Order: sequence, then structure tokens, then C-alpha cells
Amino acid sequence: MLRIGLNPYGLTYTLGLQGAGTPRANPHPIGLSGYLDLAEELGARAIELDFGMARALDAEDIAALRDRLRAQDITPIISAGLATVEDAIAFAPRVGASVVRVGLTPVLCGDRAELGAGWPEMVSNVRRSLATAAPVAVQHGLSLAIEDHQDFTSAELIELCEMCGPGVGICLDTANALSVGEEPVAFASAVAPWLRHVHLKDYWVQWTDEGYRLIRCPVGDGVIPFGTIVPILTAHQPELTACIEIGALYARHIRLLTPKWWQGYPERPARELAAALGAARVGRLPESAEWRTPWELEADAQTLIDYEIGQVRKSAANLRALGWL
Repeated sequence: MLRIGLNPYGLTYTLGLQGAGTPRANPHPIGLSGYLDLAEELGARAIELDFGMARALDAEDIAALRDRLRAQDITPIISAGLATVEDAIAFAPRVGASVVRVGLTPVLCGDRAELGAGWPEMVSNVRRSLATAAPVAVQHGLSLAIEDHQDFTSAELIELCEMCGPGVGICLDTANALSVGEEPVAFASAVAPWLRHVHLKDYWVQWTDEGYRLIRCPVGDGVIPFGTIVPILTAHQPELTACIEIGALYARHIRLLTPKWWQGYPERPARELAAALGAARVGRLPESAEWRTPWELEADAQTLIDYEIGQVRKSAANLRALGWL
């Protein structure tokens, strides 16, 4: 089965990442120590460490972190962007990590059109950077896990893996297929042979005239069919790590019913798109329902903390009820 654990990006306010340096920043973030405490409390077998937070540790703190994770039998994964991936590769062995999860672009909501004519150039930069980083990862005994971070399709991620060789695999975000107009089970099935890590994410979906919104929710409470997806993943990779990741504090609007949204995408068979649209209709929220998160509603600090931690705890409870945690 999966080694299930925790990801920091559903706790960005609680950790002090959301709104950092602004008047809306959390005045009392729990930091890395509190994050580790929460993971252990939930019975985590894996933990994703944000490189931006972890790189600030001194040598003594790094050694203590490595020893703590080993003592609790928790597998670490380092999470970085493409700009810092080589530094993350050098850091990962110091805490016992063998996988570096990599976000490739700043594109969100599948909206390549926001870049105008810049998407092909961005893809070229990704290719060059990965081609450089992949052999470095192999030299360190690591794998890079490139994520479907609301930017690349399944076929595009697979092509990047084939181009870069054994140093590069995929981090599947179970819900982000909907961000690029793909059906989640089909996406998972396609990338399963290349998997190195998983983000267990779910969404509530609310339809609009332009497409649909993806709204964060506890894992297991939304539209993603985990009971179908997880056996597909473990059939290919029985020892996978998988971290609970609640969605962002900003709802994502996927405007795929507009012609502009499709700029930068290749042609797609109608049957594939129909399957994705059907998946996004399951258990959908009413159009009149409130879709904004407490962050978007400018809630106070304690409300935001309770909201984030509450959704993480509910996710853990849902996974525990399935016998996965």
C-alpha cells in the first residue's frame, strides 16, 4: 500500500507561508517543528518538506531532523521549484530523502493563454533545466518527481520523462487532471508507470458559465474517486509515498468553456474531453453556493488555522476509515 503522510501546501497559512511579509501573515506560525508534530500525531509514514523552509536549517538541525524521521520511520520527500532543484538535490540526502518533487511552471488553472505566446518558450526552458538536473539527480542516487501542477497534461509529462531518462519520474496530483481538462482516472492510469510520489488531493466542483471552479476540501469529500485510482497506482508502484495535500486557499477557476483557454493546447479527442467534463459533474456544488475560502473572505487568523488543520484532520480520518493510514 501507499506510505501516506503530509504535505505542507494545504497548511500554508498555519505554517506562515501564506501572506508572508504582508499585514495578513500569520502572527504565530507553527513552523517546521509544529508541522512535524502534526504529521506524527496523524500517524504519517511520509512527509513532504518544503525546500524553502528546510534550507534555513543549520547542520545540527538537519542532523536532528534526519534522526527524528528515521526514529519515527517517516520517509521524507523534498519539494522544490525548478529554479532551486539542483540545490534541493544536494540537500535531499542530508535528511534521508531519495525523491525531490519538482514544480515546473507558475501556470495555474491550466491557463496557458495567460502567457500569450510565452508557453512554448517556457516549455523549452523546462526541457533544458530538466535535462541538466536529471543526471545530477542520478549521481546523488535520487529521482526527480515532476508534478502535474495545473500546467502539463499526462502525455506531456510522460514525454518529459522519456526525454530525461531514469532520473525523472512523475508526482501525480490526483485532482489536478481536472485543471487541464483530463479525467482523473485516465490521467492516473497513463502516468502510473512513471510514478515516484503522489499528492492526495480532492476538490469540490462548482460549474460556471466559463467552466468550473475547483474548491479545496478534505481528501475523500470531493469528486476524486480514490477507490478506483489508488489500486491503479499501487499495481505499478507498491512502495509509493503519498501525501495529503489540501488545495490552495484561492479557488481555481478552469475556464475551459472559453476559446481563449485552449490556446497552447494540442487538439484533443471529444471522447476524452467528455469524460473529463463528466468527472467534474459528480457531486457538484450548486451554482449559488459560497465558493470562497476563509482566506478569500478575509477571516481572522484563528479561523484560518482551524480551517486548514480541520481539513487535514478530516482527510486523515477519511483515509483511516479506508484502512490506508
